[in-house]
Amino acid sequence: MAAMDEQEFEKPIEDLVRRIEELGGFGAQQGREREVRKLQDRLQRLRKEVYAKLTPWQSTLVARHPQRPYPADYIESLFTDFIEFHGDRKFADDPAIITGFAMFHERPVAVIGHQKGRITKEKIRYNFGMPRPEGYRKALRIMKMAEKFGRPVLTFIDTPGAYPGIGAEERGQAEAIAMNLREMARLKVPIIVTITGEGGSGGALALGVGDHIQILAHSIYAVISPEGCAAILWKSNEKKQDAARALKLTAPDLKKLGIVDEIVPEPVGGAHAHREQMFEILERVLKRNLKRLMSRDITDILADRHAKFRAMGSVKIL
Repeated sequence: MAAMDEQEFEKPIEDLVRRIEELGGFGAQQGREREVRKLQDRLQRLRKEVYAKLTPWQSTLVARHPQRPYPADYIESLFTDFIEFHGDRKFADDPAIITGFAMFHERPVAVIGHQKGRITKEKIRYNFGMPRPEGYRKALRIMKMAEKFGRPVLTFIDTPGAYPGIGAEERGQAEAIAMNLREMARLKVPIIVTITGEGGSGGALALGVGDHIQILAHSIYAVISPEGCAAILWKSNEKKQDAARALKLTAPDLKKLGIVDEIVPEPVGGAHAHREQMFEILERVLKRNLKRLMSRDITDILADRHAKFRAMGSVKIL
Protein backbone atom coordinates (compact mmCIF):
# COMPACT_ATOMS: atom_id res chain seq x y z
CA MET A 1 0.00 0.00 0.00
CA ALA A 2 2.99 2.32 0.57
CA ALA A 3 3.76 2.41 -3.14
CA MET A 4 0.16 3.16 -3.97
CA ASP A 5 -0.96 6.70 -4.70
CA GLU A 6 -2.51 7.75 -1.39
CA GLN A 7 -5.61 9.09 -3.12
CA GLU A 8 -6.21 5.62 -4.56
CA PHE A 9 -6.04 3.68 -1.30
CA GLU A 10 -9.69 2.63 -1.60
CA LYS A 11 -9.37 1.36 -5.17
CA PRO A 12 -8.83 -2.32 -4.20
CA ILE A 13 -11.93 -2.10 -2.02
CA GLU A 14 -13.97 -0.54 -4.82
CA ASP A 15 -12.77 -3.22 -7.26
CA LEU A 16 -13.92 -5.98 -4.90
CA VAL A 17 -17.31 -4.33 -4.37
CA ARG A 18 -17.76 -4.05 -8.13
CA ARG A 19 -16.82 -7.72 -8.59
CA ILE A 20 -19.33 -8.82 -5.93
CA GLU A 21 -22.08 -6.75 -7.59
CA GLU A 22 -21.28 -8.28 -10.98
CA LEU A 23 -21.42 -11.84 -9.64
CA GLY A 24 -24.64 -11.10 -7.77
CA GLY A 25 -26.24 -10.06 -11.03
CA PHE A 26 -25.94 -13.59 -12.45
CA GLY A 27 -28.53 -14.93 -10.02
CA ALA A 28 -28.54 -17.83 -7.59
CA GLN A 29 -29.14 -20.40 -10.33
CA GLN A 30 -25.64 -19.85 -11.63
CA GLY A 31 -24.12 -21.35 -8.48
CA ARG A 32 -22.17 -18.20 -7.63
CA GLU A 33 -23.25 -17.91 -3.98
CA ARG A 34 -20.11 -19.55 -2.59
CA GLU A 35 -17.78 -17.32 -4.59
CA VAL A 36 -19.74 -14.22 -3.56
CA ARG A 37 -19.47 -15.18 0.11
CA LYS A 38 -15.73 -15.70 -0.24
CA LEU A 39 -15.35 -12.31 -1.88
CA GLN A 40 -17.47 -10.68 0.84
CA ASP A 41 -15.24 -12.19 3.53
CA ARG A 42 -12.19 -10.96 1.64
CA LEU A 43 -13.75 -7.51 1.34
CA GLN A 44 -14.33 -7.32 5.09
CA ARG A 45 -10.72 -8.30 5.80
CA LEU A 46 -9.39 -5.80 3.26
CA ARG A 47 -11.47 -2.95 4.68
CA LYS A 48 -10.27 -3.77 8.18
CA GLU A 49 -6.64 -3.83 7.05
CA VAL A 50 -6.80 -0.61 5.03
CA TYR A 51 -8.74 1.42 7.59
CA ALA A 52 -6.47 0.34 10.42
CA LYS A 53 -3.53 2.08 8.72
CA LEU A 54 -4.98 5.34 7.45
CA THR A 55 -2.60 8.29 7.25
CA PRO A 56 -3.88 11.73 8.32
CA TRP A 57 -4.33 12.67 4.67
CA GLN A 58 -6.24 9.47 3.95
CA SER A 59 -8.46 10.22 6.97
CA THR A 60 -9.14 13.60 5.39
CA LEU A 61 -10.24 11.90 2.17
CA VAL A 62 -12.53 9.53 4.10
CA ALA A 63 -14.05 12.46 6.01
CA ARG A 64 -14.85 14.03 2.64
CA HIS A 65 -16.14 10.85 1.00
CA PRO A 66 -19.11 11.77 -1.22
CA GLN A 67 -21.19 8.86 0.11
CA ARG A 68 -20.48 9.58 3.77
CA PRO A 69 -23.71 10.39 5.67
CA TYR A 70 -24.30 14.12 6.05
CA PRO A 71 -25.94 15.80 9.06
CA ALA A 72 -29.30 15.84 7.26
CA ASP A 73 -29.05 12.04 6.93
CA TYR A 74 -28.49 11.67 10.67
CA ILE A 75 -31.38 14.02 11.42
CA GLU A 76 -33.70 12.04 9.17
CA SER A 77 -32.63 8.68 10.61
CA LEU A 78 -32.24 9.41 14.31
CA PHE A 79 -35.03 11.90 15.03
CA THR A 80 -38.79 11.99 14.65
CA ASP A 81 -41.26 14.85 14.19
CA PHE A 82 -38.55 17.13 12.83
CA ILE A 83 -39.80 20.66 12.12
CA GLU A 84 -37.30 22.69 10.14
CA PHE A 85 -36.94 26.43 10.79
CA HIS A 86 -35.82 28.93 8.19
CA GLY A 87 -34.31 32.40 8.20
CA ASP A 88 -32.28 34.52 10.60
CA ARG A 89 -34.91 37.30 10.89
CA LYS A 90 -32.27 39.75 9.69
CA PHE A 91 -31.36 39.02 6.07
CA ALA A 92 -32.23 35.63 4.57
CA ASP A 93 -32.31 31.87 4.96
CA ASP A 94 -29.06 29.94 4.50
CA PRO A 95 -29.66 26.36 3.28
CA ALA A 96 -26.07 25.43 4.25
CA ILE A 97 -27.33 25.04 7.81
CA ILE A 98 -30.34 22.89 8.58
CA THR A 99 -32.00 23.38 11.96
CA GLY A 100 -35.21 22.86 13.86
CA PHE A 101 -36.94 21.04 16.70
CA ALA A 102 -37.41 17.27 16.84
CA MET A 103 -37.99 14.33 19.15
CA PHE A 104 -35.22 11.96 20.22
CA HIS A 105 -36.37 8.93 22.22
CA GLU A 106 -39.44 10.83 23.40
CA ARG A 107 -37.39 13.85 24.43
CA PRO A 108 -37.83 17.21 22.64
CA VAL A 109 -34.51 18.55 21.34
CA ALA A 110 -33.12 21.20 19.02
CA VAL A 111 -30.95 19.92 16.16
CA ILE A 112 -28.54 21.92 14.02
CA GLY A 113 -26.22 20.71 11.27
CA HIS A 114 -24.30 21.64 8.17
CA GLN A 115 -25.55 20.52 4.79
CA LYS A 116 -23.37 19.93 1.71
CA GLY A 117 -25.47 18.26 -0.95
CA ARG A 118 -24.51 15.37 -3.23
CA ILE A 119 -25.44 16.21 -6.80
CA THR A 120 -24.20 19.40 -8.45
CA LYS A 121 -27.53 21.22 -8.11
CA GLU A 122 -27.63 20.50 -4.37
CA LYS A 123 -24.00 21.45 -3.84
CA ILE A 124 -24.65 24.84 -5.40
CA ARG A 125 -27.82 25.34 -3.35
CA TYR A 126 -26.00 24.47 -0.10
CA ASN A 127 -22.86 26.37 -1.12
CA PHE A 128 -20.79 23.20 -0.70
CA GLY A 129 -21.53 23.21 3.03
CA MET A 130 -20.00 26.64 3.64
CA PRO A 131 -22.46 28.77 5.65
CA ARG A 132 -22.87 32.52 5.36
CA PRO A 133 -23.53 34.80 8.37
CA GLU A 134 -27.28 34.33 8.11
CA GLY A 135 -26.76 30.58 8.56
CA TYR A 136 -24.98 31.06 11.86
CA ARG A 137 -27.54 33.64 12.99
CA LYS A 138 -30.32 31.20 12.13
CA ALA A 139 -28.57 28.54 14.21
CA LEU A 140 -28.21 30.94 17.13
CA ARG A 141 -31.89 31.90 16.89
CA ILE A 142 -32.83 28.24 17.33
CA MET A 143 -30.37 27.81 20.19
CA LYS A 144 -31.95 30.72 22.07
CA MET A 145 -35.40 29.24 21.46
CA ALA A 146 -34.14 25.91 22.78
CA GLU A 147 -32.86 27.66 25.89
CA LYS A 148 -36.22 29.36 26.40
CA PHE A 149 -38.09 26.05 26.26
CA GLY A 150 -35.47 23.98 28.08
CA ARG A 151 -34.56 21.77 25.13
CA PRO A 152 -31.03 20.34 24.81
CA VAL A 153 -29.11 21.28 21.66
CA LEU A 154 -27.53 18.65 19.40
CA THR A 155 -25.22 19.93 16.66
CA PHE A 156 -23.73 17.99 13.75
CA ILE A 157 -20.61 19.39 12.12
CA ASP A 158 -19.53 18.72 8.53
CA THR A 159 -18.11 21.76 6.73
CA PRO A 160 -14.86 22.78 5.02
CA GLY A 161 -15.33 26.17 6.70
CA ALA A 162 -17.41 29.34 6.68
CA TYR A 163 -17.95 30.98 3.29
CA PRO A 164 -15.20 33.60 2.70
CA GLY A 165 -16.99 35.53 -0.05
CA ILE A 166 -17.26 39.32 -0.18
CA GLY A 167 -20.99 39.34 0.57
CA ALA A 168 -20.52 37.15 3.62
CA GLU A 169 -17.76 39.41 4.92
CA GLU A 170 -19.86 42.52 4.29
CA ARG A 171 -22.72 41.03 6.33
CA GLY A 172 -20.46 40.26 9.29
CA GLN A 173 -19.20 36.70 8.95
CA ALA A 174 -16.62 37.03 11.72
CA GLU A 175 -19.09 38.74 14.06
CA ALA A 176 -21.70 36.05 13.49
CA ILE A 177 -19.24 33.28 14.34
CA ALA A 178 -17.95 35.16 17.39
CA MET A 179 -21.50 35.71 18.62
CA ASN A 180 -22.22 31.99 18.38
CA LEU A 181 -19.08 31.17 20.35
CA ARG A 182 -20.05 33.57 23.11
CA GLU A 183 -23.68 32.53 23.33
CA MET A 184 -23.01 28.79 23.14
CA ALA A 185 -20.49 29.14 25.96
CA ARG A 186 -23.26 30.37 28.28
CA LEU A 187 -26.36 28.69 26.84
CA LYS A 188 -28.37 27.30 29.77
CA VAL A 189 -29.18 23.92 28.26
CA PRO A 190 -26.98 20.88 27.61
CA ILE A 191 -25.14 20.88 24.26
CA ILE A 192 -23.78 17.78 22.50
CA VAL A 193 -21.52 18.34 19.48
CA THR A 194 -20.90 15.58 16.93
CA ILE A 195 -18.30 15.95 14.18
CA THR A 196 -19.52 13.66 11.40
CA GLY A 197 -17.17 14.59 8.55
CA GLU A 198 -15.03 17.68 8.10
CA GLY A 199 -14.67 20.14 10.94
CA GLY A 200 -13.15 23.15 9.26
CA SER A 201 -11.98 26.27 11.11
CA GLY A 202 -14.42 28.81 12.60
CA GLY A 203 -17.13 27.52 10.31
CA ALA A 204 -17.17 24.37 12.40
CA LEU A 205 -16.39 25.96 15.74
CA ALA A 206 -19.46 28.21 15.44
CA LEU A 207 -21.48 25.04 16.14
CA GLY A 208 -18.77 23.37 18.21
CA VAL A 209 -18.97 24.77 21.73
CA GLY A 210 -20.58 22.11 23.88
CA ASP A 211 -20.61 20.01 27.02
CA HIS A 212 -19.75 16.77 25.25
CA ILE A 213 -17.80 16.90 22.00
CA GLN A 214 -17.63 13.66 20.07
CA ILE A 215 -16.10 12.82 16.72
CA LEU A 216 -16.66 9.92 14.36
CA ALA A 217 -13.55 7.76 14.11
CA HIS A 218 -12.67 8.81 10.55
CA SER A 219 -13.68 12.46 10.79
CA ILE A 220 -11.31 15.42 11.06
CA TYR A 221 -11.28 18.72 12.98
CA ALA A 222 -8.76 21.48 12.33
CA VAL A 223 -8.18 25.21 12.21
CA ILE A 224 -7.55 25.02 8.46
CA SER A 225 -7.68 22.44 5.67
CA PRO A 226 -4.46 20.57 4.79
CA GLU A 227 -4.48 22.25 1.38
CA GLY A 228 -4.85 25.71 2.90
CA CYS A 229 -2.12 25.01 5.43
CA ALA A 230 0.24 23.76 2.71
CA ALA A 231 -0.44 26.83 0.57
CA ILE A 232 0.42 29.16 3.45
CA LEU A 233 3.43 27.39 4.96
CA TRP A 234 5.01 25.72 1.92
CA LYS A 235 3.45 27.65 -0.97
CA SER A 236 2.68 24.29 -2.54
CA ASN A 237 -0.37 22.04 -2.67
CA GLU A 238 1.98 19.06 -2.94
CA LYS A 239 2.73 19.43 0.79
CA LYS A 240 -0.87 18.75 1.80
CA GLN A 241 0.01 15.33 3.23
CA ASP A 242 2.73 16.88 5.39
CA ALA A 243 0.25 19.54 6.48
CA ALA A 244 -2.33 16.90 7.42
CA ARG A 245 0.22 15.22 9.69
CA ALA A 246 1.30 18.51 11.27
CA LEU A 247 -2.26 19.68 11.96
CA LYS A 248 -3.05 16.73 14.27
CA LEU A 249 -6.55 16.63 12.80
CA THR A 250 -7.44 12.95 13.24
CA ALA A 251 -9.77 11.66 15.94
CA PRO A 252 -7.01 9.95 18.02
CA ASP A 253 -4.87 13.12 17.93
CA LEU A 254 -7.81 15.29 18.96
CA LYS A 255 -8.72 12.96 21.83
CA LYS A 256 -5.13 12.95 23.05
CA LEU A 257 -5.01 16.76 22.95
CA GLY A 258 -8.28 17.08 24.86
CA ILE A 259 -10.13 18.78 22.01
CA VAL A 260 -12.79 16.07 21.86
CA ASP A 261 -14.25 13.98 24.67
CA GLU A 262 -15.12 10.79 22.81
CA ILE A 263 -14.38 8.95 19.58
CA VAL A 264 -17.47 7.32 18.10
CA PRO A 265 -16.49 4.06 16.36
CA GLU A 266 -17.39 3.60 12.72
CA PRO A 267 -18.26 0.34 10.97
CA VAL A 268 -15.37 -1.42 9.25
CA GLY A 269 -14.72 0.49 6.03
CA GLY A 270 -16.14 3.78 7.32
CA ALA A 271 -19.59 5.27 7.79
CA HIS A 272 -20.17 5.41 4.02
CA ALA A 273 -19.74 1.64 3.72
CA HIS A 274 -22.45 0.77 6.27
CA ARG A 275 -24.72 3.76 6.72
CA GLU A 276 -27.49 2.04 8.69
CA GLN A 277 -24.99 0.54 11.09
CA MET A 278 -23.46 3.98 11.61
CA PHE A 279 -26.87 5.43 12.41
CA GLU A 280 -27.42 2.75 15.06
CA ILE A 281 -24.01 3.33 16.65
CA LEU A 282 -24.45 7.08 16.86
CA GLU A 283 -27.99 6.75 18.18
CA ARG A 284 -26.76 4.68 21.12
CA VAL A 285 -23.94 7.12 21.87
CA LEU A 286 -26.21 10.17 21.71
CA LYS A 287 -28.82 8.51 23.93
CA ARG A 288 -26.21 7.65 26.56
CA ASN A 289 -24.60 11.08 26.65
CA LEU A 290 -27.86 12.99 26.56
CA LYS A 291 -29.25 10.96 29.46
CA ARG A 292 -26.10 11.68 31.48
CA LEU A 293 -26.19 15.43 30.82
CA MET A 294 -29.91 15.80 31.45
CA SER A 295 -29.46 14.28 34.92
CA ARG A 296 -27.08 17.08 35.96
CA ASP A 297 -27.74 20.57 37.29
CA ILE A 298 -27.28 23.29 34.66
CA THR A 299 -25.04 25.31 36.99
CA ASP A 300 -22.56 22.43 37.14
CA ILE A 301 -22.84 21.89 33.39
CA LEU A 302 -21.95 25.52 32.66
CA ALA A 303 -19.01 25.45 35.08
CA ASP A 304 -17.62 22.32 33.41
CA ARG A 305 -18.19 23.77 29.94
CA HIS A 306 -16.21 26.86 30.85
CA ALA A 307 -13.40 24.80 32.41
CA LYS A 308 -13.24 22.50 29.39
CA PHE A 309 -12.55 25.28 26.91
CA ARG A 310 -10.27 27.19 29.27
CA ALA A 311 -8.07 24.10 29.50
CA MET A 312 -7.69 23.66 25.74
CA GLY A 313 -4.31 24.70 24.45
CA SER A 314 -2.69 24.81 27.88
CA VAL A 315 1.00 23.91 28.04
CA LYS A 316 3.32 22.70 30.74
CA ILE A 317 6.54 24.66 31.28
CA LEU A 318 9.31 22.31 32.33
